[in-house]
Amino acid sequence: MINILLNKFQTPYNTAPFSKIRNDDFLPAFKKAIENAKIEIDGIVNNSENPTFQNTIEALEFSGEPLDRMSSIFFNLNSAETNDTIQKIAQDISPLLSEFSNDITLNEDLFKRIKAVYNSKDHLNLTTEQQTLLDKKYKSFSRNGANLPNDKKEKLRAIDKELSTLTLKFGENVLAETNKFEMLITDEADLSGLPEGTIEAAKQLAETKDKDGWLFTLDYPSYIPFVTYADNRNLRKKMTIAAGKKGFHNDDLDNQNIVLQIARLRFERANLLGYKTHAHFVLEERMAKTPETVESFLNELLVKAKPAAENEFKHLENFAKDLDGIDQLEKWDGSYYSEKLKQKLFSLDDELLKPYFKLESVISGAFTVANKLFDLHFEEIHNIDTYHEDVLTYKVTDSNGNLVSIFYADFFPRPGKRNGAWMTSFKPQYVKNGDMERPHVSIVCNFTKPTKSKPSLLTFNEVTTLFHEFGHALHGMLANTTYPSLSGTSVFWDFVELPSQVMENWCYEKEALELFATHYQTGELIPMDLVEKIKESASFHQGMQTLRQISFGLLDMSWHGQDPTNITNVKAHEVEAFKNTTLYPEVAENCMSTSFSHIFQGGYSSGYYSYKWAEVLDADAFEYFQEEGIFNKTVADKFKANVLSQGGIEDPMVLYKRFRGQEPKPEALLKRAGLI
Repeated sequence: MINILLNKFQTPYNTAPFSKIRNDDFLPAFKKAIENAKIEIDGIVNNSENPTFQNTIEALEFSGEPLDRMSSIFFNLNSAETNDTIQKIAQDISPLLSEFSNDITLNEDLFKRIKAVYNSKDHLNLTTEQQTLLDKKYKSFSRNGANLPNDKKEKLRAIDKELSTLTLKFGENVLAETNKFEMLITDEADLSGLPEGTIEAAKQLAETKDKDGWLFTLDYPSYIPFVTYADNRNLRKKMTIAAGKKGFHNDDLDNQNIVLQIARLRFERANLLGYKTHAHFVLEERMAKTPETVESFLNELLVKAKPAAENEFKHLENFAKDLDGIDQLEKWDGSYYSEKLKQKLFSLDDELLKPYFKLESVISGAFTVANKLFDLHFEEIHNIDTYHEDVLTYKVTDSNGNLVSIFYADFFPRPGKRNGAWMTSFKPQYVKNGDMERPHVSIVCNFTKPTKSKPSLLTFNEVTTLFHEFGHALHGMLANTTYPSLSGTSVFWDFVELPSQVMENWCYEKEALELFATHYQTGELIPMDLVEKIKESASFHQGMQTLRQISFGLLDMSWHGQDPTNITNVKAHEVEAFKNTTLYPEVAENCMSTSFSHIFQGGYSSGYYSYKWAEVLDADAFEYFQEEGIFNKTVADKFKANVLSQGGIEDPMVLYKRFRGQEPKPEALLKRAGLI
């Protein structure tokens, strides 16, 4: 059966044959694919002809295709539909892949060939994309130990192997902690304040587990409404502390030691490669370039945001005191009183908005916006295999009917799926032997499931989340490059959030909302006074929100932008990192680092600042759309031609300036956030 994974899939559009793959197939298939890829590498190394761009760089780029495809399928399953078996296989496979990656980057004979091509690049008459690929391949070797002496190469191998295991274990612990916590409510009075749909979903969840009452979990569609609306302060506290304690229990799911080990190993690895810190290593390949630039960027934002945040917090404290006599605002009060204050200031209640945001309508709205901007057509199809019955599948075509992409969408929480929302890919876009291969792109979210009486109705925050991930998906779908490693979202990490964040802007615009925001029962269009209130409230508590994002960026840099070897207490280190951004009293039982998956499991180590960095780009970019019209085809075509289709073939600032005609101005962000 492992041959299914090793050969071109005999499926519609060459899509992943999920139902035919058994878990037991993965490990032997990975071992065989690694063996085959090694043979391809040997073929490049032992080529008797002189090294050329084609026989070395291109050959390397297209080697190991079945292994890459298999990896994308397996690790996406490990995020979206995992179980004990898959997690065990991941622990076995990750060190093998790490070892194989090192076998390539530490292969001296292969590096000699790459170096020979690199040293003659000025005479090769390469295209811009070919030059970028050559630079990227050379750096992937030189930045990962190719120039090290043998003893240090072995040390690097050991570090990489250990890191691959630790980051996996970190994520498994966070997921296990999320799944472990349940709060069963049996007294109906404790449901006071909660929306009807949340109560119904909790009842339904309890029934599925043969329990009487209402069951609440740390899955976002359960957790967020509870801490936002539940009048029972003690239960909000219980939920908030449970969410903040993930990986911080001093038990077998504890992540404190794992955090310390990951930080130290990353630092040691960077030193081995000649870099001062992990952040210096990472940021060399980002728009920001240095940790100093990142820290300066975050601290400049901090100066602008902190006074606004402190004013907002003071206002919120006074509001809570006047309303309920709360003397000390705590973390479990933040969402609750913010929502109440927002309702008071704008007469805007998420529950008032939700009936206008039926999931199917929002999906259709995202598709319509993409059609008006980029001439894309989405057709739901049912002849494609999926890894879970909830997953929807679409064929995406251009205005001439040509295939652009296959699109998967997976919207609801379940035990085998990690929290949050993300975009991913099952197959990249590229051109090989003159044939255009189109991408298979997926978005994964955790929205409220339909209940017996209601469809899935989204909060406005969930609407913007869907548009955000859909923006990433468009970046993947519209890719038009030759090489897979430069395609789609394979761009500098502080540029990758531009397409996603810019798409969120359409959610606030009357012209866009009119396309999809209709009442799920009456079909009535969202009242325009609500649209105005959505726009008015867009900058509500932006100071506090900005401060929160800055605090996460600073925490990330505190782990990765300095020598962490003397850090022994994760909590104490975190409190110190947060000292200039703290508004609420510290909660002794909680620790963020132990469940900060972005930086200890995902790819955001030394990169969490990217969200704010890309917000500067997105505010500036959307200002251009607003100046010319939010569906202006000229601007949309420029964005598609210079950003969405170009992947990583050129420096992002070059691409951005080609679209915008100028460098981004931070004033657009500060103005939008109401900070100036």
